[in-house]
Amino acid sequence: MKLYRRIILVLLAATLFAGNVFSLNSVRRVEIEPDFAIVEGMETLIQITTYDSIDNIAPINCFSSVYVDGEKIDLYFTDGHAEFKYVFNEAKQIELVCGNVKATKDVNPIPLWFSILPPLIAILFALLFKEVFSALFLGLFSGTFIIYLYQGVGAFGAIFKGIFSIADKYVIEALSDNSHISIIVFSMLIGGTVHIITKNGGMQGVINFLSKYARSARSGQFVTWLLGIMVFFDDYANTLVVGNTMRPVTDRLKISREKLAYIVDSTAAPVASIAFVTTWIGAELSYIQSTLIDLQLDESAYNIFFSSLKYSFYPVITLIFVLMLIYMRRDFGPMYHTEFRARSKGVNVASQEKKIEHNLKDFESSKKTKPRAFNALIPVAVIVFGTIAGLIYTGWDAKIWNSDIGLLTKISGIIGNSDSYKSLIWASLGGLIISIVLSLVQKLLNLKEASEGMVAGFKSMLTAILILTLAWSLAGLVSDLHTADFITLSIQSTSLSPQFLPFITFLVSGLIAFSTGSSWGTMAIMYPLILPATWLLCGDAGMSYDASLGVFAHVVSTVIAGSVFGDHCSPISDTTILSSLASSCNHIQHVKTQLPYAITVALVTLVAGTLPVAYGVSQFIVYPVMIALIWLIIKFVGKKHEPLITKLD
Repeated sequence: MKLYRRIILVLLAATLFAGNVFSLNSVRRVEIEPDFAIVEGMETLIQITTYDSIDNIAPINCFSSVYVDGEKIDLYFTDGHAEFKYVFNEAKQIELVCGNVKATKDVNPIPLWFSILPPLIAILFALLFKEVFSALFLGLFSGTFIIYLYQGVGAFGAIFKGIFSIADKYVIEALSDNSHISIIVFSMLIGGTVHIITKNGGMQGVINFLSKYARSARSGQFVTWLLGIMVFFDDYANTLVVGNTMRPVTDRLKISREKLAYIVDSTAAPVASIAFVTTWIGAELSYIQSTLIDLQLDESAYNIFFSSLKYSFYPVITLIFVLMLIYMRRDFGPMYHTEFRARSKGVNVASQEKKIEHNLKDFESSKKTKPRAFNALIPVAVIVFGTIAGLIYTGWDAKIWNSDIGLLTKISGIIGNSDSYKSLIWASLGGLIISIVLSLVQKLLNLKEASEGMVAGFKSMLTAILILTLAWSLAGLVSDLHTADFITLSIQSTSLSPQFLPFITFLVSGLIAFSTGSSWGTMAIMYPLILPATWLLCGDAGMSYDASLGVFAHVVSTVIAGSVFGDHCSPISDTTILSSLASSCNHIQHVKTQLPYAITVALVTLVAGTLPVAYGVSQFIVYPVMIALIWLIIKFVGKKHEPLITKLD
């Protein structure tokens, strides 16, 4: 029996040996394929494939060797494939002899500092052109051009291959990601729902109900502020619907158009950026999720987002600041003079800017509809509570729920395990279906009108989808070029503390948003750049996992906060322009009157919020301090308006 086994083993070994020799001799071509971008000092994956004809892989299984400028590296081929990792610090040649075939590959690594050029060019051209699409495209092209130039195809070839690879590599890869597609679908569904509930009079019904309580200048401003909070799911809908509808009310109450535009603008992006069911959340989650995947962190994007909310000082304090101005009947700077003039002489209608009709048309109710608030409240409730239900359903874990921990910790754990993308899609689809059904059952819209409204809502998200696609593509390029590693090494050389990153992030995000006029464009540039660098820097500083996660969440919030701040200050911001249009306010006057308020809130939140919390001060301390500071500023810098009681007829 033992002899029989030995004979079988010998035959198998001989067969295997003969097969390998045969396969090696049958190899006709060898491909050596390094990573698309080889960066100096960064680990590169080299893949080798053997072929016995033009297209057929030679399925060899054996040991072999590859040489990198004479340095021997042992490999094992499995079914004709082998791979190894190598760090290139200079130009080298890879050489492999397989049977009778010799293959070589010249490698010229890209200098690591070149990796900062694509995002830097995107930022620079955003500053010059005041437009984010071309800036993102040029950032992408600069990166692909550099990659192909170092692959040795020449400048002319690098131009054409660089342009084509933007579409056939990075855009396709971005749109092939399931989470990215989920974000696009969710955004379109939300856009469709917003248009349906506007067309069927639901939004108008909510506004009509609340506007009954606007009986004086102060109550009129408060109702406008409250509506801005309630229309939380989309900043465009917030701006256009609230501003356009409340304008006749505020005119009769002698509230200046500038103050109306300020309230509308300052409750649009701030509330949309921190609410967890908005057209913003999809983009925010996608950037966070992409970084978590790249860093191989076993964390939920939703968990990180929730953790970041406690650091969202600028959006939160902005909302409180507006409310304090209203309650205390005070203003300062140019806003005081416009309000004083409105109280004394009324609103000068002749100074109105002409509205852009096609922008407002999409947010007008159908003339035959009767405004009913529940037509908006029910679909929105379906989206909000449907998302919560979806998160619990997809993340349910009996072990977590039955464990001996606090309720909030249980909920956080369940949400952390959930599939946020499915939850958002299910809920937004449910909201869209309910809004259509309500419209048809009450005969507010016919099927054609409902379908056209839905499609118009889909179209309204095209700009956001284009920005997202270019942003995801740039994020892929930045990852290939190891930009985060370069930033980390650069910051390490300056001995910058990780705790100072949120402060710097806010300022840089604010500058970009101010220059481009786009919060979304700023997030597109900043998130893929700063989040990986933050995590790596925290690790190099020896911070614990939990401490690093805290800084990471803080930076997530300051990107959003800085983006909203820059957006508020920018005269080319889309929401700033729409706020002027919806309020029929002179645009330059809106910018001039809003700027001092935005800068005031930014300074208070940076000095009394972002910096202290970064160095360990509790949020429970800084929030009362910030609120006290803005109260003191309004009290001693602001001037009080006379309490004129101008009532509606």
